[in-house]
This record gives sequence, structure tokens and C-alpha cells, in this order.
Amino acid sequence: MKIVCIGGGPAGLYFGLLMKLSDPQHEVTVIERNRPYDTFGWGVVFSDKTLDNLREADPVSAEQIAKAFNHWDDIEIHYRGKSIRSSGHGFIGIGRKKLLNILQERCEELDVKLVFETDVTDDQAIAEQYNADLVIASDGLNSRVRTRYADTFRPDIDVRDCRFVWLGTEQTFDAFTFAFVETEHGWFQAHAYQFEPGMSTFIVETPDATWKAAGLDTMSQEEGIAYCEKLFAPWLGGHKLVSNAAHLRGSAIWIRFPRVICDTWVHYQTLPNGRKVPIVLMGDAAHTAHFSIGSGTKLALEDAIELRESILAQNYDLEAGLKHYEEVRSVEVLKIQNAARNSTEWFENVARYADFEPEQFAYSLLTRSQRISHENLRLRDSEWLEGYERWMAERAKAASSSDRPVPPMLTPFTVRGTTLKNRIVVSPMAMYSCTDGVPGDFHLVHLGARAMGGAGLVMVEMTCTSPEARITPGCPGLWNDEQGEAFKRIVDFVHQNTTAKIGMQLGHAGRKASTKVSWEGTDMPLDEGNWPIVSASPLPYIEGVSQVPQEMTRQQMDQVRDDFVAATKRAAAAGFDWLELHCAHGYLLSSFISPLTNVRTDEYGGSLENRLRYPLEVFKAIREVWPQDKPISVRISAHDWVEGGITPDDAVEIGKRFKAAGADMIDCSSGQVSKAEQPVYGRMFQTPFADRVRNEAGIPTIAVGAIFDADHVNSIIASGRADLCALARPHLADAAWTLREAARIGYTDITWPKQYFPAKRQLETNFERAAAYAEQLVK
Repeated sequence: MKIVCIGGGPAGLYFGLLMKLSDPQHEVTVIERNRPYDTFGWGVVFSDKTLDNLREADPVSAEQIAKAFNHWDDIEIHYRGKSIRSSGHGFIGIGRKKLLNILQERCEELDVKLVFETDVTDDQAIAEQYNADLVIASDGLNSRVRTRYADTFRPDIDVRDCRFVWLGTEQTFDAFTFAFVETEHGWFQAHAYQFEPGMSTFIVETPDATWKAAGLDTMSQEEGIAYCEKLFAPWLGGHKLVSNAAHLRGSAIWIRFPRVICDTWVHYQTLPNGRKVPIVLMGDAAHTAHFSIGSGTKLALEDAIELRESILAQNYDLEAGLKHYEEVRSVEVLKIQNAARNSTEWFENVARYADFEPEQFAYSLLTRSQRISHENLRLRDSEWLEGYERWMAERAKAASSSDRPVPPMLTPFTVRGTTLKNRIVVSPMAMYSCTDGVPGDFHLVHLGARAMGGAGLVMVEMTCTSPEARITPGCPGLWNDEQGEAFKRIVDFVHQNTTAKIGMQLGHAGRKASTKVSWEGTDMPLDEGNWPIVSASPLPYIEGVSQVPQEMTRQQMDQVRDDFVAATKRAAAAGFDWLELHCAHGYLLSSFISPLTNVRTDEYGGSLENRLRYPLEVFKAIREVWPQDKPISVRISAHDWVEGGITPDDAVEIGKRFKAAGADMIDCSSGQVSKAEQPVYGRMFQTPFADRVRNEAGIPTIAVGAIFDADHVNSIIASGRADLCALARPHLADAAWTLREAARIGYTDITWPKQYFPAKRQLETNFERAAAYAEQLVK
């Protein structure tokens, strides 16, 4: 094959040498606009795992890289006068210039043709000149090739908020170091690491607004660097900060990170001579990942490895090989980019966590990307993590009868006069199994079993305040005394047989009412017996399918509010410990909040303040009659996932308004407001909403959504992203989820129902046997 790589960075050089290793007969040319052995930038970082991949792909260059790198295991965090160090992280730092020199020398050894000081402006002309069978566009972040074929690649470039400057210093660091400084203008942070003897990278980062407020946008390059030296003097040990970007003037050395995503990485171009040549994006031309997780170079090198492997696996069938490359590699890149997005947002919002104590701030930083979880931290540095668990348990007044501290998920949590024994909530789940709104034996077993399963709080599914408020004929209600007595039977069982608390969620289905039970057709109107429905505005949930609701009149609003009050009194009489008001998922109160479903022109429509007016009125009415020593939470849709709908910014404001009205917690769900929604799913995908509301609105939150093991819960609670975690599907699959997960992570010092003692002892025996066997294996 004849291969041309446009761009002589890590991606182009490494792919070139790998293809030469695959077959010396390949003619490979790498074209670079800079001079030979000339480069910009300081050190680059990648993990031990990446080095293992390099060793497998090309042991020779990997060995040279290994000899040149600076390795460290520790991360050190400096925050509010305290230094916290965690070990076991395994990073490699190497000078960018040194890395490129190694790859350039290796290319020359293998007879890869290197062409320098050539700025490619026309990839088609280059492809013709070299009679190329394959063109690699490894021309970097500002790729001309990507721009030229934008209609094919469909790039999405998101310029992030923070400004950063890439500097160097002769000060050396024995750990990957993060330093945070609060100024009158806002927060600045430094990312520093040694990449060769006597030289370190020192990146200074701050939000754009803070950068401008500090006047850095008007400073010369020298003045800006001097400002940073003064700011971070405690960590520079008298050493200077230096720039190697002398070609830039003034504040141009401060840039904002562009996150690049492309829909596809392959374009087929027919040349003037009639030949069809594939042009493939690689490295930063195809995708970028924020420097805070140090994966840009990793992605570029692993792109090269995978493309070579895909071509070989398909026996040089380029079309099949490139298809395989894109299918496999795009998934891996997406994982890294998701982690990088989480990390980027964390550093953009340091002020959000400014009230954290240094211990929790450090934990939050270490787990910011979600790639490192609670148990992964235990693998890396068990001593540090157990110290942190002990710190958390002491603050939660969680006592342990064993040497091991109580895991975060099992620490108690107190709201008003109610103390939950742990942070696990059985999420309200619609069962559609009531007759005339009356819960029977099914609900006794369903809720009772989960209360016995170890959760701190068991929530009843959305219970409706009137017959017309039901989603389906099978939904529970609390509009009469018969229903109240039926619920009291369940509450009494939970209180008499378990140490769990039980909560009632009240709601009104609004425009989503009068539909079939889910197994007969979710959101589909009843075949017969439909009842009239109401909403904030006369907009059907499913156009052409759902009933068109009546826009609520003030008289109807009064009646519905009073129905909520009456149901609240019945919930109190039944003995419930907790109350939740359902203002999410497109139901009645949610339909007032979202601009997608509220197009009213009176005082209940328009601004967010107006749209919240009626939901807040209902909340204040039920708060007045609900016992003052018992909490009320509010479930919201923190994101409509539709342009023009509720956003996480709105969710923060909604949280503030309900807090001011007397709410104790915000239960942060999302979506189900519009059928046009396009949610971005993933593990713990709604937890960022709980994080924002908790730490920006200043109100405790419940995280919910794709949380399915103890590791998730421990990570969320320990990092201060939420105060409780609600799990639905895991509890449907396993009523004793909390007990089983506690046992799975090796913690059995937990309150079990007395009926479960034999099973508890059997679990403990199994773990004792396993531990003894493991000890034998070690010997």
C-alpha cells in the first residue's frame, strides 16, 4: 500500500511506523509542517495501561519511551491550606518533544519517509502526488481536512468555558499535583507534573469570567505569567514559570478547550484521475479529550494501533477494515470523552464544591470523571479510602462494631425529626395493581419485602389525589378513608417488622391520565371508560393519540390543591414517615413547570417564576398540614431533554424556590415530559443533576437513574453529589438488594430483620470460608 499521513504528531508517526512493521513493502510518507525535531508544548501524560498497549504494538519504541518517562503513583491535592495525597494511580509523564523525537527516529529506522516544513493545503493534490491508497488526516485539532469534508464528518465542536495556559517550570513534583487558589475574582487551579529531570508541566486554568475579572485578557504574555507565578508561589519554590509559545502575543497564550466529536471518521474522495481514496481522521482531528484526564496522546496512539489491527484483520480490504475501525474505536473514544466531559465540568465549577471540607473535596476530585469509583479507589489506595470512610462515618455519627468503618451508603441520614438508617431508597415504582385505588395484598408483600430487605426508606408509587388524577385504573389513590386504612395496614407492617421508614408520593397525572396499564399499552388511552383530563395547557401528550386535556381553570386549581391537602392528611393519619410531591415526568404539576407544556398567558404561564406559582401553592398547602417533624421531598424533572424545555440551570432555580417554600429534599429525575425527548443515557446519568441542585441550590438531594450497585451509591454519597440514592429496577429484581450489596462488599455489620438471621449467618460463614481459602492460595 501507499499511505500518506498528513500531520506528524503522535497519531501520524505511530500509524506510519506500525504499518511499516506490518509489511516493509508499504510506502509510508508522513508530512509535517514544522521543522524536523521541532515541536511545541511541554509534557504529555498517559497511564501505565497505555504503555502496556505500546509494548504489545511495538516493543522497540515502547522501550525507548519507558526509559525516557517520569513515573509516579501519587496524586496530591492542595486545597484551603491542607495537602491530601492518594496513591496507586500509575501515571507516566514524558516531554512531548522527546516522545515525537523517539517516534521520528523509529520511523527513520523503518524507512518511513518523513517530509518536514510542508504545509498541506490540498489533501487531494497530495494523494495524487504520492499515488496514495490511504490518506490519514492526523493534522490536529484545527484539521483542514476535517473542515474541508465537514459535510461528511459532521464535526461538533464545543468550546468549553475555562481558559488555560500551558507553561513549564524547573520546579519538580513527586506527584501529580493539583493546587487550588481562591481570589477575589474566583478560583484558579494548577495541574502540575514532572515529565523529565528538572522540568515540569504547569497548567493554570480558570473560568473565562474569572480570567476577565482578573484582567488577564488585557495583560501581556509576560504580565500574565508573572500573575500566575505570584498566585502559585507556594508551590513553585522560587522557580519561574516559562512559556515556549513566543510566537503568540499578549493573552493569546490563554485558550479555551475545544471538545471535538465527529459523526464519522472516514470520507471517500474520488480524485481527478478517477481513483477512489479513503481519507481517515485520526487523533485530535477526529476527537479531543480534556487534558484533565490526560488522554489526548493516549487516544491518538491507540487510534493508530486499532486502525492497523483492523486493516490486517480484514486482509487489507480497506472498506471493511475502516468500517471495523470506526465501529470499535468510536465506542472506546466515547467512553473517554464522557469521562473527560465529567472532568471538564468539574474543573469549570470548582466554586460549586467550595464549601466542601478538604477531605471531601479531594474525594470529589479523584472520582470526578466516574472512571474511578469508590471500590476502584480501594484497589488503588485502601489505606487512604478507609481513612476517608472513617472520616465520613464520624460526621454521620455512624458506629461500627467491627474494625472496618461504615461504608458511605450505610451511614444514617437525618431530616427534621426523621432518621434513615442508611442512604438507600426504594424508588417509587408504578405497579398498576390496585382496585378502585385501594392497595391490597400485592402492595403489602411488594413494599413489605423491600422494607425487610434493608433499605433505609421505601417509597410508595405515585398515589393519586382523586379518581381523575390516576394514570391508569390500576393506580393507587388516597381520596377516601378505605384507601387510607389499606395503606395504614402496610405502614404498620413496615414499622412492626423492620427498621425502615416508609414514604408516600402524591401526584396528579394531568394530561397523562386515563391510560392503559403499561402491559396493555404504555401511555395509550383506554379503549372505553376514559375520564376527562386537565393540564396546564390544552396540549396532548402524544399528538393525534392522547386525549386533549382541558386547560385548568382557577376553580379546578383550587379543587386539585384541596385534594392534595386531603390526601396529605390521610397519609399522616396512616403513619407515613415521609411525603414526596410529584412535580416531574410531565404529570400535572410538572406540566405547569415546563415551558414545553405550559403556554398559558395568565399569571401561571410565561416566566419560570410564573410557571412555578401553582406547584409552589400546592406544596405550601400540604406543608402546612403535614407534621412539622416529618420531611417532604419534591420530585422534579431536572432536564426535559428537548430544546426549549427545562434545563439543569432551571433545575437549580427550581430547587431554590422549593427550598424557600420549606422543602427538605429535591428528588432529581428527568425527562418524560415530551415524546420529542432525546436523553443521553449511561450509568448514573441523572446524578449530575442531583449534584448541581445540591451544591448550587444548597438543598439535600436524591439521586436516581441507572444506579445499580453499592459502588455507585458509595461513590455518589462519598463525593457529596447527593444525600440519598433511589433505586428502582435493582429492587424489583432483588427485594433484599441492600443486604446483599452490603454483604457483597464484605460489610455485614448491618441491622437485619430478625427473621433473616439464619441467612445472615450463612453469608458470614461463606465469606469466612472464602477468606480462609484465599489465604491458602496466597501462601
